[in-house]
Amino acid sequence: MAALLALVTGAVGAADASELARGKELFGKIQPSCAVCHTLQAAGAEGQVGPILDELKPNAERVLRALRAGIGVMPSYADKLSDKDMRALASFVAQASGAAP
Repeated sequence: MAALLALVTGAVGAADASELARGKELFGKIQPSCAVCHTLQAAGAEGQVGPILDELKPNAERVLRALRAGIGVMPSYADKLSDKDMRALASFVAQASGAAP
């Protein structure tokens, strides 16, 4: 049932090591950088504007929605990142922040 739900909703599945490494790279590399605004210990980021991701613990789907549409002052990255890169970034943030699977 969970697999069917993931297929229907487009949920981000378990990430492999290379996907997580790509997500970590993107966290600090994309412009504007996630690290400028967000604090995330695993990325060595100490942003002062956005939510502290270590405390928020967003799951990958929540991060993916924010990347696609933007939220608050956070811009959308839909025109800057491929879907594959957005999924890698979302998986990294979820895993690094300790989000519940």
